[in-house]
Amino acid sequence: MDFSKVVTQRRAVNFFDPNKDVPDTLLRQVINMAALTPSSFNLQPWQLIALRDEKDKLRLQKLAMNQPKVSEAPVTLIVLADRSGYKDENPFVERAFHEMIKAGSVTESSRAWFSKARGSLYGKSMESEMAFACKNTGFFAMALMLAAKSLGLDTHPMDGFDHDGVKKEFNIPDRYWIPLLIAVGYFDESKDLAAPKWRKTADEILVRFDEL
Repeated sequence: MDFSKVVTQRRAVNFFDPNKDVPDTLLRQVINMAALTPSSFNLQPWQLIALRDEKDKLRLQKLAMNQPKVSEAPVTLIVLADRSGYKDENPFVERAFHEMIKAGSVTESSRAWFSKARGSLYGKSMESEMAFACKNTGFFAMALMLAAKSLGLDTHPMDGFDHDGVKKEFNIPDRYWIPLLIAVGYFDESKDLAAPKWRKTADEILVRFDEL
């Protein structure tokens, strides 16, 4: 699908067809496409919990303002942002460093620099940790929704949920923040699709604050 069509046709749909499943192979294709998203030092501080079982989705729905789409969608994703994703002890940090060596962008002698750079950028405060995790995971989440649309799927991102309640219910470790949930499936064609919402124009988005 042409990218302009992907962008314009992607919608946050409220109703999912209960008779159309999302095969695991298709979901994995979407995730692998989204995984090409850029991230700081290629650290990729994102993970997903994919819920398919009706009981699991209903557990989540109770903590998500009882939104029906949480359980009606074939798959609902809990998007996780790893606030420890820049730390030395995180296994993906070591993987990222070795991949940088393989690519020829650094050498083993750069290890101390790599650690110091990550710490100075992302380890200054809880706020900088949160910004690191959520900014990068936000890139991934948007790419995932666009990838889904390009393959004929519909999605709905949600931030109306009890964050701490979801973490407790699904035994999610403290290092993770949950920026959003994403319902994934196919729009129920028997329902009315809401009209597109307004969007800011380029003139409304572009700003400067330093001009006299």
